[in-house]
Amino acid sequence: MKKFFVILIFSSCIHSNAQTFLKGNVFTTLLTIPNVGIETSIGKQSTFQFDITASFWKSVKGNPREFYLFIPEYRYHFKEKNNGFYIGAHLGATIFNFQKWNYLNTNKYEEGLGYVMGITLGYKAKINQKIHLDCFLGGGSHQGFYKGYYIGTNERYESAVKYNKSGEWLPYRGGIMLSYQLN
Repeated sequence: MKKFFVILIFSSCIHSNAQTFLKGNVFTTLLTIPNVGIETSIGKQSTFQFDITASFWKSVKGNPREFYLFIPEYRYHFKEKNNGFYIGAHLGATIFNFQKWNYLNTNKYEEGLGYVMGITLGYKAKINQKIHLDCFLGGGSHQGFYKGYYIGTNERYESAVKYNKSGEWLPYRGGIMLSYQLN
């Protein structure tokens, strides 16, 4: 049922008279971590964006680096919509099989899911009528629910009965999105 509503919202956005953009993050793609999205107009100075960031790396130097980040975001544009400064607010989801920053140089990694809530600050510039650049940086709170394992043996290293929990304030999004206007 949830998938039906998501498809309904996106298809209505694309087929409406609103400005809709397909977007790809140039910076993260160069790092082999694609970040793609769709942004559409929802008001005079407001847009809605949904983007997905994915690291498909099962292992980098023997350490897991796989994660998926799903972020729906409301954006308020201070002057002109899709041109100039904006601020965004989001609440999204994460899935990860990753070695956290504080476990680097150890044989521990975490597998789980979580949610993020935070803000994005950005600037959009028109290159021409169809192509725009969106420079942005964002972050906030990540609340994770995971099981910790040892690399190689895949045995649990922590004693949580079901899932261990952690919360961190992190910068987790940023880059330069190349945007193409569909309508």
